[in-house]
Amino acid sequence: MSSRSGRAKGAAAENARQRTAVVMAGGLGSRMRPLTYTIPKPLLPIGERPILEIILSQLKKCGFGKVFITTGYQAELVKSYFGDGSRFGVALEYTNETEMLGTAGALFLLKGKIAQPFLVMNCDILTKLDLGQFFASHLEGGATMTVGATTYDVEVPYGVLEVKGETVRGVVEKPRASHLVAAGVYAMNQDVLELDHEGRMDIPELLKILISAGKKVVVHRIKEPWMDVGKMSDYEKAGKELALWGDV
Repeated sequence: MSSRSGRAKGAAAENARQRTAVVMAGGLGSRMRPLTYTIPKPLLPIGERPILEIILSQLKKCGFGKVFITTGYQAELVKSYFGDGSRFGVALEYTNETEMLGTAGALFLLKGKIAQPFLVMNCDILTKLDLGQFFASHLEGGATMTVGATTYDVEVPYGVLEVKGETVRGVVEKPRASHLVAAGVYAMNQDVLELDHEGRMDIPELLKILISAGKKVVVHRIKEPWMDVGKMSDYEKAGKELALWGDV
């Protein structure tokens, strides 16, 4: 191996170690009760591993060497299990919400701690999306924020009437509508953390602020398998579904 190629590989490895991610894990997990009365949502098992462990494994494989975990409810259990992250091949740091800060508010606890673009992921999302490629597309696209999005279908379980005045013109039986929804996976530039904000904020509010400020916000359509395991109905089938995905 030439010294030049060796230096190139060393630089690539260093860049991978410098990739930073934030996993949002501070919620109450109220949609998962009664399970979360005793176990915080990040520690709920999918198969043989906690949800958060699966996510950390994915992040490591995709070159994210530094991960911040935002904690709140039963934070000490999460910290006790994951420690400094060395057991999982990543370096972990934690923030602690003393009040519920929503799906975006806890990010602002990281002001001054992140000086480069970073990935954000909810702790109840499982997907086969290549997180490394997703992050690379954000860097190449020049946006302030990239929103991972998936298609969500809604079926009206009734016949929908088509009317003009009081006259029925037709009926559509159980129509379906398809919507593009935020999938709980984002990439952001570090200047997002410099917004003047404290307290609770949800992602939709953050998006509105960035758009109003003229910032470039783009969408990345997730075509790979995706699951929201923060709902009891989906959590119960997640283990079987994950087994079909193979290695994640």
